[in-house]
Amino acid sequence: MPNVVVVGAQWGDEGKGKVVDRYGARADWVVRYQGGNNAGHTLVVDGEKTVLHLVPSGILHDGTKCAIGNGVVVDPAVLIEELEMLEAKGLDPKGRLFVSYGAHLIMPYHRRLDLAREKMRGVDKIGTTGRGIGPAYEDKIARRGVRVADLFTADRVDGLVRNRLLELNAILAANEDDEPYSEAEIREMVSSYVGFGARLKDYVANVGQALADGQKNGEQILFEGAQGALLDIDHGTYPYVTSSNTVASNAATGVGLGPGTLTNVVGIMKAYTTRVGSGPFPTELEGGIGERLRAAGHEFGATTGRPRRCGWLDLVALRYAVRVCGIQQVAITKLDVLSVLDELQVCVAYELDGQRLDTYPDNAHDVARVKPIYESMPGFGEVGAVRSVADLPANARSYVDRITSDLGVKVALLSVGPGRGEDIEELDPFA
Repeated sequence: MPNVVVVGAQWGDEGKGKVVDRYGARADWVVRYQGGNNAGHTLVVDGEKTVLHLVPSGILHDGTKCAIGNGVVVDPAVLIEELEMLEAKGLDPKGRLFVSYGAHLIMPYHRRLDLAREKMRGVDKIGTTGRGIGPAYEDKIARRGVRVADLFTADRVDGLVRNRLLELNAILAANEDDEPYSEAEIREMVSSYVGFGARLKDYVANVGQALADGQKNGEQILFEGAQGALLDIDHGTYPYVTSSNTVASNAATGVGLGPGTLTNVVGIMKAYTTRVGSGPFPTELEGGIGERLRAAGHEFGATTGRPRRCGWLDLVALRYAVRVCGIQQVAITKLDVLSVLDELQVCVAYELDGQRLDTYPDNAHDVARVKPIYESMPGFGEVGAVRSVADLPANARSYVDRITSDLGVKVALLSVGPGRGEDIEELDPFA
């Protein structure tokens, strides 16, 4: 059976949650494979907004099973808050949500270290969410992390925490945070995490095996990525990136399945470009037009509330995302937001040191130095009420065709509003 990876094709915040919600109705499984609660997926169903940070967006569909893979870093307090929020809405995640034993945990000291480091960076700050994601992945790679599997043995949690804090107290002091963890704080931390384990025990499972068994029974899987391709730790605008591999191929590693499982990759992209936090952004618009896009698109982070930086569509960066993620189809979101503009600009190439570049620079430092080369296109007016390709204004269709012909991909979906059903579907990604 075909399985689909949904991946962000820009710097995150492309509207993956809404697309996953739509495709989740057709999938037997929706699975998160990387990132943590630094991601925020916003869904609007019957006018009611739901923001999820860890629980996969497919949870809003009755009968769809959801999983959090080993590649995710989990803040158990946040996960429990989400479970309680869903229960308050009348949804029972038990028996439908499964959390991998191998997922690493975000600890209180990860958040504290994250904030202390960002403060020390000053003007060179990365723009981290301060949720402890990076330090948690650091501990994972250094083989000193705490995993979901550890929660069920108090002595193991206690030993792991104490060993880490022997070194971490000194690191915190070096980052102008000179309050070492006290014995009482350590005991409280261990006790609270053992309590989290008791609360989450019924949700923990061998996720990779469950998915493999589902495949044998003909079940379809939708892999839900977080952030975007340009924030990938290896392939993004380093160091202004997240701390995990956001590209589509990591979906296999992040849940415990082979790469042959990934049969289709749908890249989610806005009809323009946004970025949160620091880092190079070649097509950024400062001032009037950027402000209009931010206001019309409600461009504020679902996780932090920070205003997003807005700019013109960047085809050079998107070509790169298509390459590193193997994108076959695209879902273009927020097409309706462009209705506020009479004329549009599309970045078709860069100029660097007097030379034209049609491909994304391999040297991340060069991304900060390029100048965008634009192509003008006419605006197309209101499209929010359109529900078929045939009814799209000619200029809107030309804009979409310009994107897909340049990228060499097919368009699967056009989103023309934030709510469920405010879409134009052209292809079924599971077909």
